[in-house]
Amino acid sequence: QVYIEESGGGLVQPGGSLRLSCAASKSIFRINTMGWYRQAPGKQRDLVATTTRDGSTNYADSVKGRFTISRDNAKNTVYLQMNSLKPEDTAVYYCQVNLDYRGDYWGKGTLVTVSS
Repeated sequence: QVYIEESGGGLVQPGGSLRLSCAASKSIFRINTMGWYRQAPGKQRDLVATTTRDGSTNYADSVKGRFTISRDNAKNTVYLQMNSLKPEDTAVYYCQVNLDYRGDYWGKGTLVTVSS
């Protein structure tokens, strides 16, 4: 079992920036991949970015060059720095944590709204 707390969402104008944070509680199971997904109204949940324990990263094409995912293994925390935000980035952003032998856990989500 792991508890996940997300923060950092909000309202921002197009072209602006936000930083999301996701902290996972300590677990007896090792945390592998951590990442961010998003779900816009009426759409499916899609990958935004993930990072492995050794720091390898993967991004959706739509956010490459604008978003940066990073991770602090000592704090069980993953961050998503979002720059040059667009209205189409508006969505609920969910943190995903993968544990050895236990699979994926999800946060409750944090709303990001990009609007003027």
